[in-house]
Amino acid sequence: MDLTILNVALPAIHDEFRLRGGHSEQQMQWAINIYPLVLASLLILGGATGDRYGRRRVFQIGLTVFATASLLCSLAPNIETLIAGRFVQAVGGAMMNPVALSIISQVFPARAERARALGIWGAMSGLSLALGPVVGGLLSQFVGWRSVFWINPLICLAALLLTALYVPESKSPTVRGVDVIGQLLLVIGLFGLVFVLVEGPWLGWSNPGIITAGVIAALALLAFPRHQSRRDDPFIDPRFFRSEPFASATAIALLEAAVWGAFLLLMSLYLQSERGYSASRTGLMFLPVAVGLLLFSPLSGRMVGRFGARPPLLVTGLAIVIASVLLLFLTATTPVWVLLVIFAVAGIAFGMVSAPIISTALGGMPQDRAGAAAAVISTNRQIGVSIDIALCAEVSQTAALGDRDFAEAARPLWWLGIAVGVVVGGLAISSTSVRAERSAQRLAPLIEGKRAGIP
Repeated sequence: MDLTILNVALPAIHDEFRLRGGHSEQQMQWAINIYPLVLASLLILGGATGDRYGRRRVFQIGLTVFATASLLCSLAPNIETLIAGRFVQAVGGAMMNPVALSIISQVFPARAERARALGIWGAMSGLSLALGPVVGGLLSQFVGWRSVFWINPLICLAALLLTALYVPESKSPTVRGVDVIGQLLLVIGLFGLVFVLVEGPWLGWSNPGIITAGVIAALALLAFPRHQSRRDDPFIDPRFFRSEPFASATAIALLEAAVWGAFLLLMSLYLQSERGYSASRTGLMFLPVAVGLLLFSPLSGRMVGRFGARPPLLVTGLAIVIASVLLLFLTATTPVWVLLVIFAVAGIAFGMVSAPIISTALGGMPQDRAGAAAAVISTNRQIGVSIDIALCAEVSQTAALGDRDFAEAARPLWWLGIAVGVVVGGLAISSTSVRAERSAQRLAPLIEGKRAGIP
C-alpha cells in the first residue's frame, strides 16, 4: 500500500511543507521515489537473509522496522524527515515482502495448495496497491495526510501477533557463508539502476551524475552473475535462469509491474489534473480495480493449481491489451462509466498475474533458496515500478509544456501497454510448452543437488 498511498496525498503534503518554509519539487519526488529505490536494492538481500537466519524472525524484524518508520513519517516536521522515514520504511519492507512469499512456499509445499495460497496473497498484495489511492485520498482530505501512516503500526502489530502464533520458523538447511562482495555488487547495481530510472527524467539523461551512476550500475550488475557463478553457495545460481519457466516468470513480473504502476500513477494524475477530481473522489474511482483484484486473484490461484500457469497468464495478457486499447481513446470528457469499465478490466488483468508467476518461480527452485527466488520476482517488480516512474515523468513534462493535454501525452504509454500484453500472452504459451518444460527438467539434477546440500 505504501507504494501508492502517497500518490493522491502529495498535494496536501506539498501545501503543508510549503507553508513551513518551502522545499523543492525534486524533494517531493524523492518522498515517493526513495521507497521503491531502496526496496528494489535490498529485496534479494532481505530474502537471502531470511533463508539464512530464519524467515519468521526476519519477517518480524521487518514488521517492527516498518511500523517504527511509519510513526516517524507521521510525525515528520519537514520534507527531509519524511524522506528519511520512507527510507527506513523500505528497509523494513525489504525484510517482509520476499520472506512472506518464501514462508508460503514452506508452509504449502504441494503445488495446488501453494498456488491457492499465493492467489490469496496476490489478492491482498494487489488489493493493497489499488486501495492505496482510495485510502490515501479519503484520509488526506478528511483527516490529514499524516493519517495515511497511522494505519501501518496497527497492521504491523496484528501481523506480529499472528506471526508469533501461527507461522513456523524455517531457514535454509545448508549454512552459507556471508558473501559481502556479492551483496555489495547487488545493492550498488540495483540502487544505481533504479536511481537512473527515477532521476533521469528530472536531471536529464545526459547529466554527468546520471551517466556515472548508469555506468557503475551496469558494471556491478554484469559482475554480479560472474561472481555468483564462482561461488559454491550463491544467492541466486545463474544457471536457474536457463529454465525457461523461471526466466519467463521474472520477465513477466517486470513487464506487468511497469504497466501496472504506470496505470495507477497516470490515472491518479489524470483524474486530479485533467478532470479536477478531489482526492477522495479520485480514490473512490479505483474501487473497481480493488474489486477485480479481490475476486480474480484467488481465482487465478485455483486455476494455477488445476490447469497450470498458462490460462491465467493468457487472461492477463488479453486484459492488459483491452484496457490499453480503451485508454488510447481517453479524453478529458470520457464518460465515467467508461472509466469504470477500464478500471475493472485493469483489476482483472493484474489480479490474474501474481499466482502464476510466483508459483512458477518458486516451484522451480530448491526450498533452501525460496527467499532469494521470491526476492528476484519482487525485485523485478520494483524495477518495473521504477521504469513506470521514469515514463510517467516524461508524460508529465510533456503535458506541462502545454502542447498536448494529459490524456493525449499518455497515449504512447498505452501503445506500450498493448505491446506488453501481447508479450505476456506469448510468454504464457512459450513458457508452458514442452520445450520449456524440458529446459526446466534439465536443471532437475542441479535442483535436487541443492536440496541435498550438494554444491
